[in-house]
Amino acid sequence: MKKIVLTTASLFFLATNLVANDYYATVNGDKITKQDINLLIQDPRVDFNQLPDEMKKQIIDGAINRKLLAKNALDSGVEKDAEYIDAMNRIKEDVALQVWQKQKVDSIKFTDKEKKEFYNKKKEKFIIPENFEARHILVDSEKDAKDVVKELDKAVNKEAKFKELAKAKSKDGAGQNEGYLGKFSANDMVPDFSNAIKALKKGTYSKTPVKTEFGYHVIFLIDKTPSKELSYDEVKDNIERIMKSEKLNKDIEQLVSDLRKKAKIVIK
Repeated sequence: MKKIVLTTASLFFLATNLVANDYYATVNGDKITKQDINLLIQDPRVDFNQLPDEMKKQIIDGAINRKLLAKNALDSGVEKDAEYIDAMNRIKEDVALQVWQKQKVDSIKFTDKEKKEFYNKKKEKFIIPENFEARHILVDSEKDAKDVVKELDKAVNKEAKFKELAKAKSKDGAGQNEGYLGKFSANDMVPDFSNAIKALKKGTYSKTPVKTEFGYHVIFLIDKTPSKELSYDEVKDNIERIMKSEKLNKDIEQLVSDLRKKAKIVIK
């Protein structure tokens, strides 16, 4: 059975859309709220308050027009239409479920002792993995990779030479960026690549070509950040959210199971 999960996104929806205290204008006494503005922007990453004044004005004007048109639609008697009634019934179910879920989340409480016990049992979940910053040169053959290593061995400034060779010889897209791969954890890479980079010291390169499904790599390690175990104080807020989510999901699974036993379900 597919799990019913209360996501952070749905909690965010409840927090920002079911309660809208801020408003920017009124239309015949009705407020233009943050919810009205968000419906027009349709991108949670955009902060309305940080937009240029002219753009803010356009959005508010759009929200006013929408409010006027919606009121006109209601005045036209659309509420009596069967399609409208059916749509409203579906919306009522969604909102009812979201409000009920939020009430359940708010009712779940854990003591500091319980949260610390959870942390101590699952410390492995609260570890920032070892991170690497690197460049690589990817070629088709082992001979080509060995030739790259020979050129690096002769160079005085190894990293500068590596960048030059990456642009000239690497066959993947990173080559045009001097072979730069950015920052990543070992798990982000295929195993042979990960094992090779773990063995390197900062400022060194792989003397033996590394073979993967993509070809042969020569790797230059720019920097390495050791793994870090986060303390309880650093993650206690996240722990409470995780515990609430796990408890709610477990309760909902049981409730769904009980409800299905009592329900008359017909699948066509």
